[in-house]
Amino acid sequence: MSNNYQVRYASAPEDVKNYDTHRLRKDFLIQNLMVNDQLNLVYSHYDRYITGGVVPVTKKIKLESIDPLKSKFFLERRELGIINVGGKGRIIVNNEVFEMDYKEALYVGRGNESVIFYSEDPANPAKFYINSTPAHKSYPTKKISQSDAEIVELGALETANARTIRKLIVNSLVETCQLQMGMTELKTGSVWNTMPAHVHDRRMEVYFYFEVPEDQAVCHFMGEPDETRHIWVQNNQAVISPPWSIHSGSGTSNYIFIWGMAGENLDYGDMDHCKINALR
Repeated sequence: MSNNYQVRYASAPEDVKNYDTHRLRKDFLIQNLMVNDQLNLVYSHYDRYITGGVVPVTKKIKLESIDPLKSKFFLERRELGIINVGGKGRIIVNNEVFEMDYKEALYVGRGNESVIFYSEDPANPAKFYINSTPAHKSYPTKKISQSDAEIVELGALETANARTIRKLIVNSLVETCQLQMGMTELKTGSVWNTMPAHVHDRRMEVYFYFEVPEDQAVCHFMGEPDETRHIWVQNNQAVISPPWSIHSGSGTSNYIFIWGMAGENLDYGDMDHCKINALR
């Protein structure tokens, strides 16, 4: 079986205040996403968000429905976002082939019965990072290349947070029901992401960290602004961020992360900012 899944339940902020390190990692950290010849999924009860990774090396891998969905096929009532963080690969959506290079994205709309992943070179396989959310309507499948992305430059070297944001699957580029995805790349010498921090009670979010050097790590900060916690994250790992939680990080080197969001508001700027000196 090449398709595996876990289920994660939602937690109240009052409860999370009492979690130890083991419990925080168990509920919010997603490990082992990128495993050769496997498709691994985590189904979260926060906005029914699914986070996953698939690394087709020796075979093609089809996206199958999982039991929590109670559906005939995976996208019967869902939409899907995919970003390739590995070598060149291809995705077949209902017999239409999309060539996917490093950092390219693909949006797949509700109702597509077949999604198949494979790599062009088994020695340098594609690594497809996927997010999926419930969808009320079917929108066209669309590929978004790096040149298509909306680019925003934020931060400064003086505050160690100079970064480039590439909006990929956002409502200004792609019609979606609620899924939004993009990529933030820290510049050399910068280590802080999403600082000043923010929350957005109308949306949840997942951060996927990659290009983290093997002997380095990122400290991901979460929790209510006045009751923060942290989780140490390695390369190709993700953290689920509830709507009531900040989501920020600082690495021991620069890195890249993919953000994905779902909820009732598609406005990227829908944020409640937290003053840095008010964080606790």
